[in-house]
Amino acid sequence: MNISSLEMIVGWLGGCFALAVLAVILFGILRGMSHTAGRTVGTGGRWLRSPWLYFLSAAFFFGAAWAVWIPLPQIFPPQTRAWMLFPGSLLYFPGLFLALWGRLTLGKNYFVSTTLGAQLFADQQLVTHGPYAIVRHPMYAGILLAELGALLIYHTWTTLFFMCLAPMLLLRARREEAALAAEFGAQWLEYCRRVPFLLPFWRR
Repeated sequence: MNISSLEMIVGWLGGCFALAVLAVILFGILRGMSHTAGRTVGTGGRWLRSPWLYFLSAAFFFGAAWAVWIPLPQIFPPQTRAWMLFPGSLLYFPGLFLALWGRLTLGKNYFVSTTLGAQLFADQQLVTHGPYAIVRHPMYAGILLAELGALLIYHTWTTLFFMCLAPMLLLRARREEAALAAEFGAQWLEYCRRVPFLLPFWRR
C-alpha cells in the first residue's frame, strides 16, 4: 500500500469518527436545552439556550473549515508523511475517544459552555468517575490531543486554525469551574485537590 492510499484511509476514518463524536455532542446539547436551567456564570450564559447561537456557530466553524481546507505550504517527502501519520493517529484517535468517553460519562449532566459563560442544570450532579477521575476536563484534553493529531494527519490550514483556538477551551474550562465551585463548594474543592486540571499526574 502506498502512502497516498494510507493517508486517504486514515483521513476518511478520522473524518467519520470526528462526525460521530460531533453528533453525540450535538445530541447532548439538544437534550440539555430542555432541562431546567440552574446556576449561571458569566455574561453569555443566557445565550446557551438560544438556537441562534448554535446555528451561527455551526455556520462559522463549518464554513471556515471548508474555506481553508487547503494543504499547508510545506511539502513533505513520502517517508516523512508516513512517519507523521503514526504519531498523528496516536494523538487523534485516542483524543477523540477520550472526548467521547467524557461526553458519555456526563450523560444527562452534559451541556455546552462558551468563553463568556457557563450554565448548570437545576438538578446538576458532580461527576467524578470514569475519565473524570483522571482529569477534571477529559473532553477538552481529548479535543486538544485530537487537534494536534489532526494537524499531523491532514496538515491543512483548517487544522492549524483549530489549533490556534485551543486557548478558548481553557477559558471555557475556567468558566465551568467557577460555576461548579459556586454550586458544590467543599465537594468541588476536594475533587480539585485529588484530580488535576487537564494533564494526568500534574498537580500544583
